[in-house]
Amino acid sequence: MRYLIIGLFTALLVSCFPASPVRQDPEVANEGRKAELAPAARAQVVGEAPQSVAAAPRFISSTLSGIIFDGVEFDSRNHRLVVADQADGPGSKFTDAAAAARARGGIAAVNAGFFTPEGAPLGLVVSAGKSSGAWNTASSLGSAAWFENPAGRMAIVRREALGRAGAAAMRELIQAGPLLIQNGRAVGGLDSTKTSVRTIVLTDGGTRWWIGRSSPCTLSALGRTLDTGEPAGWPVREALNLDGGRSSDLWISGSVIEGRILRRTPWNRPVRNFLVLVERDAR
Repeated sequence: MRYLIIGLFTALLVSCFPASPVRQDPEVANEGRKAELAPAARAQVVGEAPQSVAAAPRFISSTLSGIIFDGVEFDSRNHRLVVADQADGPGSKFTDAAAAARARGGIAAVNAGFFTPEGAPLGLVVSAGKSSGAWNTASSLGSAAWFENPAGRMAIVRREALGRAGAAAMRELIQAGPLLIQNGRAVGGLDSTKTSVRTIVLTDGGTRWWIGRSSPCTLSALGRTLDTGEPAGWPVREALNLDGGRSSDLWISGSVIEGRILRRTPWNRPVRNFLVLVERDAR
């Protein structure tokens, strides 16, 4: 009986005082909150980054080492270059770059390959799969080529890397030269005596391209400048010299950002072919 009375008295005391609140460790509480927020946090951390958007073509003018570069930058994911050739010789269809661009539905154009005094291509030309001229294996003016393959990929390569058979299989091609930049480095042995306006095509080796012209300079100075400078704001991986001097002709339409540009002297001579910038789905 005595023990029963003591037990009842103890139970009565406990019931008179509220239980102390349970103190949760702050780190444990924080972990619980993290668990609640985890789905949203994970979406921000491991979610796929959005793909870069192909930039719209734009006119860029820059001065590097005293050389002025005027041209249009574009992304090959939404625009491409096509060859506008004239089977009957220079000036037979297109009086200038503007006429060639408009005929092909283009938004910009430059003169392209070299040609003989008789008006024949000085090297191979391929336009929409149709070839003209012949593969040039001897002259430095045909030591490289710009092309677009049947899958739509554009590139600049040395003629030895492409070969006659490979070149003939391309959808678009201009054989020209010399190569100014290869694998991000200036090509050695470029001429350092003759100063002239230059027409050039550049790429970063990926989807960024630039076509345009430079102010009068030597090929050697041009190569060195492209090696260390960035006319379009990105490192040049490959650069090809096209026909220049009195043949140099650049036209950029008003549909290009900062466009409506013409760089052509009154004494320019008619040329054999042009590189025309068109939308990627255009043919």
